[in-house]
Amino acid sequence: MAVVGTVRSELARAVGDARLLVVGAGGIGCELLKDLVLTGFNRVEVIDLDTIDVSNLNRQFLFQKKHVGRSKAEVAKESVLQFCAEADIIAYHDSIMNPDYNVEFFRQFTLVMNALDNRAARNHVNRMCLAADVPLIESGTAGYLGQVTVIKKGLTECYECHPKPAQKTFPGCTIRNTPSEPIHCIVWAKYLFNQLFGEEDADQEVSPDTADPEASWEPAEAVDRATASNEDGDIKRVSTKQWAKSTGYDPVKLFNKLFKDDIRYLLTMDKLWKKRTPPIPLDYTDLQKNEKNLTDHSNESPSLGLKDQQVLDVHSYACLFSASVATLREQLLNKGDGAELIWDKDDAPAMDFVTAAANLRMHIFSMNMKSRFDIKSMAGNIIPAIATTNAVIAGLIVLEGLKILSGNIEKCKTVFLNKQPNPKKKLLVPCALDPPNANCYVCASRPEVTVKLDVNKVTVQTLQDKILKERFAMVMPDVQIEDGKGTILISSEEGETEGNNSKNISDFGIRNGSRLQADDFLQDYTLLINIIHSDDLEKDVEFEIVGEAPEKAVPKPSEDATKNVTNGRGDAQPSTSTAQDQGDLLILDSDEEGSPLANATAVGGNLKRKLEDEDLSETKRMRIETENEGDDIIELD
Repeated sequence: MAVVGTVRSELARAVGDARLLVVGAGGIGCELLKDLVLTGFNRVEVIDLDTIDVSNLNRQFLFQKKHVGRSKAEVAKESVLQFCAEADIIAYHDSIMNPDYNVEFFRQFTLVMNALDNRAARNHVNRMCLAADVPLIESGTAGYLGQVTVIKKGLTECYECHPKPAQKTFPGCTIRNTPSEPIHCIVWAKYLFNQLFGEEDADQEVSPDTADPEASWEPAEAVDRATASNEDGDIKRVSTKQWAKSTGYDPVKLFNKLFKDDIRYLLTMDKLWKKRTPPIPLDYTDLQKNEKNLTDHSNESPSLGLKDQQVLDVHSYACLFSASVATLREQLLNKGDGAELIWDKDDAPAMDFVTAAANLRMHIFSMNMKSRFDIKSMAGNIIPAIATTNAVIAGLIVLEGLKILSGNIEKCKTVFLNKQPNPKKKLLVPCALDPPNANCYVCASRPEVTVKLDVNKVTVQTLQDKILKERFAMVMPDVQIEDGKGTILISSEEGETEGNNSKNISDFGIRNGSRLQADDFLQDYTLLINIIHSDDLEKDVEFEIVGEAPEKAVPKPSEDATKNVTNGRGDAQPSTSTAQDQGDLLILDSDEEGSPLANATAVGGNLKRKLEDEDLSETKRMRIETENEGDDIIELD
């Protein structure tokens, strides 16, 4: 058998002839590009919209300090060419979701390799590869954990075959009235930044929530009792930004309003504190007077280690709050009237503000305060990336790619990288790939869903933005009502159906049992939507996705009504398996050590089907329930 380097001559030729698309040039992407060209792949295209930040330099080794601010894709190409000049690399500083990168663009590649950091882009690439019938190698890392899996139309599960857990959110009344965990205070501080300096959002209000169902007292009585504060404590329920502007963004007035007056107002809601420790208001002047005597007995910590990893005292955070407000005020003024600031974890004044505000609120609600490092990790929704994890995962991606090019795609595996060895002393745990979910609303032969909503309240705009784009990850949807007339409800052509946006969908004859056909021609994707009318949805719930078998909820459609809606091209069809109770495909893009993913990977020997343990096939597919109600953290690599 002829061998070229470390592979057979036939495989070496396939490697040389292959044309690859790498989506993402961050932590995994840099390692992957290096591995690909050193393996012999000479025709690689890489796309990434991001630019290089100084925080990337500790793990994205194709970048140097001189590259900060430049395109990741373009610099990655330049760096790789320095040690493999013969490689033919094309770099795109662009979003993979740009309509220019259509199905025909994807069809030109032998393999697509994802090195992404967000679910929307993963969903999109998954659909494009299904439509183009091109194998996709998906990957992700979260700290010491990692995963690689292969997606092939008709042979394996796609990325969307099983629902992914949504990023954790918190009730508004918890954030505004009764925080009990540091993350609640951090979210409040980020909301506060937007309310003061950014784009105001009614859903991100920070003032006490008088509509809290737990606080059932008479508002008039509460207002009377709130006058217990001094002359600056007259609490007026106006826009936070308007009030701040009226004070000239005075740091002391802001401090006393947020950490004294609003807290005193919360204390008037008696029922909130019957079973909770009541908050303790802070006064800026008192903190300055008592600087020498004030100690934070619950956060005593020697001033050792890196500055960002130290926890300061309350007085220091009050000073930091004042200084950061002054700096942000100047930034806002320099931008002119009507300007807004955008919160960025790598912007020092913005990070100072959130660190100070969050810690002051933690202190008020009797929680241990956190270091700037900890708050940055939580506020930025990141797990500190580990360079070696990225390197291992990139190597595994290449190995799976070599199997595909060898014509042995059936030998491909989902491989988990664990933080601790499993009972068989393995860190890498390979599992057999699962067949497609017959009920998947993306890769099934007839993608179909049932949506419960109030047809008299849901507008066409809500249908387009929240249901089709946000929930079902469409990019440019067109919607037709199956009413025998082919009525166009939504068009991706600009301006064609904008007049419909503000109207309720009932205005177009949509009622209980109606069917819609939604097409995304960019993704070569068609979805049939069955409508169930309901006027008793829970408060603030605009719609619900019902079950996996829509024909049980509404009359089963005729063959004529549903033919020709198979997504993508070719004859490959999904398996007819109906494993409706299977667990989520554990792609690492939204988990931390306390999450379902981490729990699954940390004990992989008990939860994953390994090559030699076919009897674990059912166990691996169990839905993993978290024991830790920790906050979801989004991995950026």
